[in-house]
Amino acid sequence: MAKYDIVIIGGAIMGASLAYFLRKEGFSGSLAVIERDPQFTHSATTLSAASIRQQFSIAENIRLSRFTLGLFHQLKQEFGEEADIGFHEGGYLILASEEGLPILQANHAVQMAEGANIVLEDAERLAKRFSWLSTEGIAGGAYGVSGEGWFDAHAYLHLFRKALRSMKVDLVTASVAAIERQGNHIASVTLDNGERLEAGLVVNAAGPNAGNVAALAGIELPVEPRKRNVFVFEARERYTDMPLLVDPTGIYVRPEGSVYITGGAENEEGEQAAQSDDFEPDWDLFENEIWPVLATRIPAFEAIKMTRAWVGHYDYNAFDQNAIVGPHPQVSNFIFANGFSGHGLQQAPAVGKALAELIVHGHYRTLDCSVFSYQRLADGRPFRELNVI
Repeated sequence: MAKYDIVIIGGAIMGASLAYFLRKEGFSGSLAVIERDPQFTHSATTLSAASIRQQFSIAENIRLSRFTLGLFHQLKQEFGEEADIGFHEGGYLILASEEGLPILQANHAVQMAEGANIVLEDAERLAKRFSWLSTEGIAGGAYGVSGEGWFDAHAYLHLFRKALRSMKVDLVTASVAAIERQGNHIASVTLDNGERLEAGLVVNAAGPNAGNVAALAGIELPVEPRKRNVFVFEARERYTDMPLLVDPTGIYVRPEGSVYITGGAENEEGEQAAQSDDFEPDWDLFENEIWPVLATRIPAFEAIKMTRAWVGHYDYNAFDQNAIVGPHPQVSNFIFANGFSGHGLQQAPAVGKALAELIVHGHYRTLDCSVFSYQRLADGRPFRELNVI
């Protein structure tokens, strides 16, 4: 039986970020990161649309993403001169109808108070800024002039995983089959190969599978996988000034090299958890839901050709669609880094830094994540993020 001071369950961007910052914060104990899919074929990290934004409704979410943005601008200093994730600072453009405008305005006020570079413009000004945009049914929009965009998720994850190999971190390929809990203490983790790992501290960074991992410890966690389709299409027109545009319907589109990607057509009302092996695109969503919206919002997109699609799974927090971060209130050596509901890729370094400080120093230093604690679930007190894409 192996013995570790810390066992992290999940080795994609969340688990890798935490392991990285634990070492950076001076943690010298034994550390294992368990990952069942080392090629990350079905990982939420690598199947996401790989974007970063500051346009949230909650100040703490903005702070998490701004920390990661700072890291993006310091990649070479952090990971070496070859570090490159292809960050394209193209911005977000979030549109609102007359009905949704007060929420957009309230969100914008929070963003400005946090120092985000977001401009709020009416339909007339937006039409002048973006000549390809139809503002039919639009009262206004918030545009990220800087600090928002998209990047290469594979390259991003590779930077952290590569760094771990020189940091005395054991990268274990396995699934977790059981978690031994003795009262209010986690004693060990058993892998699907029968190996038992004694653990001083266990971190759940299992992404969409986090609810199942928590259940192994007898802990209820309302995090489940939800399917999110991403469609790729070609168009004759190339709009180099196009940000990641979010229509009031929730459907988004952005350029990706010579093509465009789009999604956001899923209806969350009554939506069920995805089967863990269901990665088949829902092709009808493009024809019936997405294309009509694209053609209305960007008239040139009446003539487009969908070429391919993929599916990723969100680690969806069904309680309030917001992150769950920090220790369980009773089982204190079981720590959550879960439920980001589509924001985990951009917030992982910040959460890794925060949890590393909590573990090593006993309290949050750089970023206070206490508002994301599990206690709010136990209290039935949602902390809802309004700007979920």
